[in-house]
Amino acid sequence: MTKETNTFSKHFLWGAATSAHQVEGGTHNTWSVWELENARALAARALYQYGDLTSWSHTKKFATNPANYVSGRAVDHYNRYEKDFDLLAQLNMNAFRFSIEWSRVEPEEGAWSVEAIDHYKRYIASLKQRGIEPVMTLFHFTLPTWFADKGGFEKRRNIKYFLRYVEKVIDELGVHVRYVITINEPNVYASKSYYDGGWPPNVQSRSRFLHVLLNLSSAHKQAAQLIHRLRPRTKVSVAYHTTYVYAGDDAWLSRLTASIFQYGHDDFFLRRVYKHCDYIGVNYYVSYRTYGYRVHNPDLVHSDLGWNVSPDHIEHALVRLHDKYKLPILITENGIADAHDQHRQEWIETTIRGMLAAQKEGVKLLGYLHWSLVDNIELTDGRWPRFGLAQVNYLTMERKLRPSALWFGKVIKKLRNV
Repeated sequence: MTKETNTFSKHFLWGAATSAHQVEGGTHNTWSVWELENARALAARALYQYGDLTSWSHTKKFATNPANYVSGRAVDHYNRYEKDFDLLAQLNMNAFRFSIEWSRVEPEEGAWSVEAIDHYKRYIASLKQRGIEPVMTLFHFTLPTWFADKGGFEKRRNIKYFLRYVEKVIDELGVHVRYVITINEPNVYASKSYYDGGWPPNVQSRSRFLHVLLNLSSAHKQAAQLIHRLRPRTKVSVAYHTTYVYAGDDAWLSRLTASIFQYGHDDFFLRRVYKHCDYIGVNYYVSYRTYGYRVHNPDLVHSDLGWNVSPDHIEHALVRLHDKYKLPILITENGIADAHDQHRQEWIETTIRGMLAAQKEGVKLLGYLHWSLVDNIELTDGRWPRFGLAQVNYLTMERKLRPSALWFGKVIKKLRNV
């Protein structure tokens, strides 16, 4: 990056992101229960699901092993967070997104864990001591089993339990947290759990999918009002999994399909909640190109997960969201599964250039949080997708910053002038 690119605000947040279940270890929630029940099935179907990927030769050993899909101690971040925070400092980062594990804080209905709350107090204090801005997520896919037994977010009356949890967390931890994410990727959670049926509770129902999505929008709005009442200066949003959908030609059907897909993926939900957001949290990984009534992406570079690599399209995604909703944007997730670290540096550099271009078009960007700080459990894919800036040895739990991370740390230092 050259000197001309140094146009980010001195208050810009440069950081990384994780989620509790995917890194902490030792959780007991809907996902940890489901993993044990489905690990063998996930391993058995791995060849069918991933066998045609170019990464299969080096992922086969993990992907066909049932232990890959059981989070267990994950990467032991619950006990090693101090060392992980040292990585943030080493990379010159000033922000970190994490999630509170609801099942730790309220393991049984109405019973609060003092131990868990104290842990997260120390956790946040450790970030603050390093000059790192905490970005706290309240719901990142995992639910206490007692809440799921009541029907989870399928039932609108259950939102009161989520609000009670939100109130407790904000009351105990909110004084030191300026940025709060209520719900991570509501569209992904609803579709994977209740439309595709691949996530717990493995439901395939359009009506239940829609109920959950609408209930999540209501949960966010009520939680945002509650948080603003308790902590008026707190900035609240969702972390939304966005895509940029574009027509591959000028045919009317391609353009119409792109417009419909874009609305269904992003705007159906966002237009319901944006007035209750202080900014928009954006998780960006892929774009979709339409021809006629179908998606047909360029068959160029792919990540280890087989996702098309299009970091340059983040510019268009950011501009579209900003022009439509007129809110500042915080990039809350962005990254690539790249075990051999072949594409990550180019991904990050292209993303930064896209961010700069978006700013020139009037987008107000608050920050960039890379997914992920360390390798982690990628839910139904387990350990083999490697998103981490730091590589993790799953036997010893040793962390080692990848070359792309060391490069990124130097770029951040230059852009922050630290």
